[in-house]
Amino acid sequence: MNIIFSEYSVILLFLLVSSLLSLVIFLLSYLVTPQKADQEKVSAYECGFNPFDDARATFDVRFYLVAILFLIFDLEVSFLFPWSLVLGRIPTFGFWTMVVFLVILTIGFIYEWCKGALEWE
Repeated sequence: MNIIFSEYSVILLFLLVSSLLSLVIFLLSYLVTPQKADQEKVSAYECGFNPFDDARATFDVRFYLVAILFLIFDLEVSFLFPWSLVLGRIPTFGFWTMVVFLVILTIGFIYEWCKGALEWE
């Protein structure tokens, strides 16, 4: 029981420190920045259309493409993190399986780059 607690105590400490740090940063940003709304704050931001317009308005397909790219590379990181933690203990098959996965993602990224999907104009 004591061994389990000592192993998970690092994770608990990490969660406590990160929660405390995020709370402090949030409070500091709230206290330091001015809170009055002006024309810049209510204008369209990063999405390319007026936020107070009709919800059924069409917008460019590039927004979907950016979202899909984000999901792809977010998935890559979610697979890489646990793989890197056990890299010394996995067999050769596990290593090469992940290499094939990374090569497939890299080929997809190069394809999208060559097609100009990352260009915003």
